[in-house]
Amino acid sequence: ADGGANFAYQMGITPDCIVGDLDSIRPEIREYFANQGVRFIVYPAAKDYTDFQLALEAAEEMGADEIILIGTLGGRLDHTLANLYICIDAVQKDKKIIHFGPDVTIYMTNSRLRLQGRAGDLVSIMALTEKASGITLGNFAFPLQEAELYTKNPIGVSNRMTTDTAEISVGEGILVVFHYQ
Repeated sequence: ADGGANFAYQMGITPDCIVGDLDSIRPEIREYFANQGVRFIVYPAAKDYTDFQLALEAAEEMGADEIILIGTLGGRLDHTLANLYICIDAVQKDKKIIHFGPDVTIYMTNSRLRLQGRAGDLVSIMALTEKASGITLGNFAFPLQEAELYTKNPIGVSNRMTTDTAEISVGEGILVVFHYQ
């Protein structure tokens, strides 16, 4: 979405496409990306969908199987939660979703995930659907084997990796994994 283009610019990343009403992108960054040949998909400000919803839809239409998101976590908590909820449909379609934030990387999965980091990294794992089952955690201080997690009882917070690589799998449902490095 257009606000994320500012973060992409700061990180030296050139996006394939910028989507939205262009109310959040700084003018000099818009000009820079236009000169780089980046495709813009522009929508009116008054619309029934958020810029992020439209950007995610565009990524899916372009055939993306892995969607890396920048700028979806900062700022307002309502926007952050909305951005996580918006991704549920994409995860159910087996898209790999990764949100990069200033101090956390958030993964959303309905299958398997391998985390790369360091022993001692803080990881919180929560169900994004009402229930997630068949959860197995490997190389964590508090391992799980075929466990269930529920949105109303988030017992997966504040776990720690015991090695530089950790494994997470879920049989049914969607997990949101917060990896603090």
